Amino acid sequence: MKSKKIMIAGYRGMVGSAIRRKFVSEGHENLILSDRSEVDLINQKETEAFFAEHKPDYVIVAAAKVGGILANNIYRAEFIYDNLMIEANVINSAYKNNVEKLLFLGSSCIYPKLSPQPMKEEYLLTGPLEYTNEPYAIAKIAGIKLCENFYKQYGCNYFSVMPTNLFGPFDNFDLKTSHVLPALIRKVHEAKVNKQKEIEVWGTGTPKREFLFVEDLADAVHFLMDKINASDLYDNGYSHLNIGTGEDLTISELAEIIKSVVGFEGSIKYDSTKPDGTPRKLLDVSRLHNLGWQHKTALKTGIERTYGWYLKNRP
Repeated sequence: MKSKKIMIAGYRGMVGSAIRRKFVSEGHENLILSDRSEVDLINQKETEAFFAEHKPDYVIVAAAKVGGILANNIYRAEFIYDNLMIEANVINSAYKNNVEKLLFLGSSCIYPKLSPQPMKEEYLLTGPLEYTNEPYAIAKIAGIKLCENFYKQYGCNYFSVMPTNLFGPFDNFDLKTSHVLPALIRKVHEAKVNKQKEIEVWGTGTPKREFLFVEDLADAVHFLMDKINASDLYDNGYSHLNIGTGEDLTISELAEIIKSVVGFEGSIKYDSTKPDGTPRKLLDVSRLHNLGWQHKTALKTGIERTYGWYLKNRP
């Protein structure tokens, strides 16, 4: 794989930057890096021109418009339009330029709101989605189906992976648009600095979530690009592959871990008038384990490393 020209779309984001660091550490020198400054993947002509010029052998689609419950619910049109355009332009341009292998990164929100737990790959499209992130989820499902059907019609070696909730260096810590874990890190840190006695957290604290350190995701992506092909999924009845830890905890338990890491001694108040989102989102990762990959970083260790990065890089 080291001889291949590998394009990482969205390499400046949390996920893309972790993937870039992993591939560099593994000795890959022929990386094609793209973000908005190099090419606007929402623009079809720009995307096609970029592929025609660089001719990548492998493509990793980490480019996406992402955010937490609040951002997903406010910017619903942007979340579905931008993500649909990015994935359609990239996947079709890959096909036109004979890309050998493509990996598309989705999200665990593709599964039904009340899906049986843990969520197996075959539970996709078996029930209604969570309303607050439905536009984003539909866009990601479309990306899965693009890869699947480019394989079925043209034999393209394109497949999708569905990571659980990710966190780590270069995460988004904006309280209006971030996911729960980085938002809690920032909120708890600021409460400590300002000597607050209490912080408020959206929801009841009872929903359960699974979290994967982004460096572990990057390791999984490298493993899959090296070892797995589309036929390994589709010929065995799967449309995509879950990536996670197979372990979850409540939001209140997460908040207590972050309190401990940050050193905040105040209390946490839960605002039950705000939405909880999906009650539980735990991925079944048995298939990934059977393929030979498991996560390495414990949750608290990952939070410690993320908090350390935040302290050095916060505005």
